[in-house]
Amino acid sequence: MPPPKANKLAFLTQTAPASYVAGLGRGASGFTTRSDIGPAREGPSAEAIAEAQARRGEEIEPDAEAYQDPDNETGLFAGMVEAREKDEAARLRAERPKIQTQFADLKRGLSSVTDTEWENLPEVGNLTGKKRKRDLRERTYAVPDSIIAGDRDRGAMETTLDEQQQMHGGFDTPADGTLTNLVEIGQARDNLLSLKLDQISKGSGTSTSIDPKGYLTDLSTVVHKSDAEIGDIKRARMLFDSLVKSNPKHAPGWIAAACVEEHAGRMVVARKIIKAGCENCPTNEDVWLEAARLHPNDDAKVILANAVQHVPQSVKIWLTAAELEHELKAKKRVLRKALEQIPNSVVLWKQTISLESEPADALILLSRAVEVLPHSVELWLALARLESPEKAQQVLNKARRAVPTSHEIWIAAGRLIEQNALSGEKSEAEKKKELDSVDRSIELGVKVLRKNQVMLTRDQWLAEAEKCEMEGSLRTCEAIIKATVAMDVEEEDRESTWVDDVEAALGKGRIGTARAILSYALRVFPDKRALWRRAADLEKAHGTRETLDAILSQAVKYCPQAEVLWLMHAKEKWVAGDVEGARKVLMQAFDANPESEQIWLAAVKLDTESGELDVARELLARARSVANTERIWMKSAVFERQRGRLQEALQMIEGGLQRFPKFPKLHMLKGQILTDANDVPGARTAYATGVKACPKSVPLWILSSRLEERDNRAIKARALLEKARLVNPKNDNLWAEAVEVEERAGATTQANAVLARGLQECPTSGLLYSMSIWFHPKPVRKARAVDALKKTQDDARVICTIACVFWEDGSYEKARTWFARAKTADPDNGDIWATWWKFEDRKGTKEQRDMVTEMCVAAEPHHGRKWPEIAKDVRNVGRSTAQILELVAPTMRDIL
Repeated sequence: MPPPKANKLAFLTQTAPASYVAGLGRGASGFTTRSDIGPAREGPSAEAIAEAQARRGEEIEPDAEAYQDPDNETGLFAGMVEAREKDEAARLRAERPKIQTQFADLKRGLSSVTDTEWENLPEVGNLTGKKRKRDLRERTYAVPDSIIAGDRDRGAMETTLDEQQQMHGGFDTPADGTLTNLVEIGQARDNLLSLKLDQISKGSGTSTSIDPKGYLTDLSTVVHKSDAEIGDIKRARMLFDSLVKSNPKHAPGWIAAACVEEHAGRMVVARKIIKAGCENCPTNEDVWLEAARLHPNDDAKVILANAVQHVPQSVKIWLTAAELEHELKAKKRVLRKALEQIPNSVVLWKQTISLESEPADALILLSRAVEVLPHSVELWLALARLESPEKAQQVLNKARRAVPTSHEIWIAAGRLIEQNALSGEKSEAEKKKELDSVDRSIELGVKVLRKNQVMLTRDQWLAEAEKCEMEGSLRTCEAIIKATVAMDVEEEDRESTWVDDVEAALGKGRIGTARAILSYALRVFPDKRALWRRAADLEKAHGTRETLDAILSQAVKYCPQAEVLWLMHAKEKWVAGDVEGARKVLMQAFDANPESEQIWLAAVKLDTESGELDVARELLARARSVANTERIWMKSAVFERQRGRLQEALQMIEGGLQRFPKFPKLHMLKGQILTDANDVPGARTAYATGVKACPKSVPLWILSSRLEERDNRAIKARALLEKARLVNPKNDNLWAEAVEVEERAGATTQANAVLARGLQECPTSGLLYSMSIWFHPKPVRKARAVDALKKTQDDARVICTIACVFWEDGSYEKARTWFARAKTADPDNGDIWATWWKFEDRKGTKEQRDMVTEMCVAAEPHHGRKWPEIAKDVRNVGRSTAQILELVAPTMRDIL
């Protein structure tokens, strides 16, 4: 039988050794804190420690102090201080024992507690609030019978009807064969609520009426201050309080302190502070004004009354006091008192005069004002405006003597002379004489100002001229321009500088100033065609027919060799309906330019439009003998063709080709005539001769290709275009024609390939890019359009195509905007106008379409891919621009 195992826990029931100290082996023998004096607990004595060491067989360490030298006083007497400290510690422990010392006997008594007693100790958690809460949840209450009955009947269904319901068929009220419309009931309720809200918003005049919008506005104005703002206000309050205490004479400090309190909503404190500021700074006007602002109207009047006693020379205080008065008499009384104190204040005089409703009273005040303030230009000018014309001249003369350095007085004098000249019934000679004196007055004024060292710059004088124009004094504006526009300008830069001034004035909308500058420039440079042309354009855009006719008459007088001026003059006469006048102008032009091709053709056109065909034919014959140019021969053939005389036209062409064989338009005209006569071989021969003689003529190649395509010879047409591209490389019109040939043949893939090749050769062609956009799917067209716009540098044809893309997407306003941009970029392109007109015809209104027509007529377009072809068709001879527009529009691309 194996021996019984030893109990490992038997030591727990044994008596501890005499020298046993709990925790001594692991170093837990106590520690000393700042509040403790001496050891935390009483340790074993030295004898006990020595006995334990001897029992364990350990060597006893010798005492180092036992062999201390008696002569060493430090070693001998060192223990005396330690002894005293121990005694003191013991005494303190006896007087104030530690908590753990007081319970030390109880702790030692825990060693006698058995396991059963330890297990029977109560849990700490049972004594907390959890037990009480659990007990509360476990409580029960009696439920009322009404709740039980209601819960029982909540899901029940009524299966019986009372007597009233039985009488009316199940309804509480008789139905009369109709059903209740809940939708109408809801609409009626909404209408009723809307009516009530309208009544409330209008207000009934009682204290209970509410303005919803005003109430919400008031709520939105409520300021909620955060903690940070409150803290900032407190710091600001302390800062400004320290400021006004350290320097009570510093007025801005008082104002700032009052504003802080106002911002914090403490108006009473703010008024108290600003009152103290007025007492400490009685001579500062800003403090008084701030005090008046912070107080009600009546109190503010009292404050400002005290203020004017301390600061009687403050204009601001007097003006504020006048503003606080509501009655006109009171305002006048305050301002007159102010003038007694400050008679040299222009502001007070102007404010006082502005309150006078009668001109006579204002005149008296102004007379007194200029006596007190003779150097005030404003008062002199105001007095001159109120006086009669005769006395106003005297007033301005006095003003010039009083203020010789004021240019405003001289300008006012000029305006007065102009006003007198234009008023009343006077003859033209008298008016002209008086208006000429305006020029003399302004010129004299400029000289006097220079003499008095008043040197206004040229730009300042131009600004004064524009101001005069804006106020209606055009002759004064012109006089200022005459006297000053040549100031500080180098002789060689005069023309360019004045042209820039004209453009600047037109940019500001100052037409009179621009006209005056051009008039002066034409006096200096009467032989400059560009200046006359610019002046004519200005009058055509902003003037009348009379002024335009006068300008053109002067232009052809000074520039008789300028053909364009003669033609403009004749055209304006013809447009105005003066055919005889236009014919006389052209006769004068013949005398000045006998060999001018343009004048001959203009005369022919005038007679043709007037129905004088025989005269036009004779003029063409004379022109062929006198001028003898290729264009005259071409116009002669066109004239005969339009009259239906094809043989005579062919004879004219043959005669012209004999003299000018390299003129491509004669070859084109011959081919077109033969094509219309269905003479395809003859037309082919004509075009072949033309491209051989004029290989650089792109329209001639295109017409030859279209002839072959019309004859169902598409391969020949492609070959001609290929040959034309070799002779004329990098020509986008030839590539565009090749793409259209493939499209008309139904070869879309081949057309796309040709277009890609064309874009490689012409990477900046707006025509090809505008065509390529339509070859892409609809979702990517806008992106392709953006790339095209960048690469073509805002080409008008690309812009027009972008407008069509927006049209296709349904963005009609954007499309209209882009059409306007395209028109601005190239107003001479008739295809753009036709596309825009087509858009307005389908998606716009009649007014918008008519507006496009009017702008197109004003622009008079001549170019494009479709426009010249239709405009020059024999069947459309004599049609107006508006009619041609309506004919070209259907040929443009259809946008579904």
